[in-house]
Amino acid sequence: QVHFVESGGGLVQPGGSLRLSCAASGFTSGFPFSIYDMDWYRRPPGKERELVAAITSDGSSTNYANSVKGRFTISRDNTKNSVYLQMNSLKPEDTAVYYCHANHRRLSPYWGQGIQVTVSS
Repeated sequence: QVHFVESGGGLVQPGGSLRLSCAASGFTSGFPFSIYDMDWYRRPPGKERELVAAITSDGSSTNYANSVKGRFTISRDNTKNSVYLQMNSLKPEDTAVYYCHANHRRLSPYWGQGIQVTVSS
């Protein structure tokens, strides 16, 4: 059974940085972590869930929401079955629960349990 462990969230002041990690387990040799595109989503308080950043299975291409471009960086390490989100110059509006998400065009997606990020002075 696929399972994600997200870490690195917490409380940070505006302008600060955090690095989220998402470590996956349970992928099989037939359908390994490395064939999945990975995303980070977030759900701000009282709002809909939104896509923040995405990275292709081999890490060759990334995409970002306009609101985080130039501040956030998504990366992955397929040898560690992990995906990361480096968040710099954080703003109060970045406050949300952040989720990692694995997706493949022919396979069922997987979601992490979510981790809280709060940006406040």
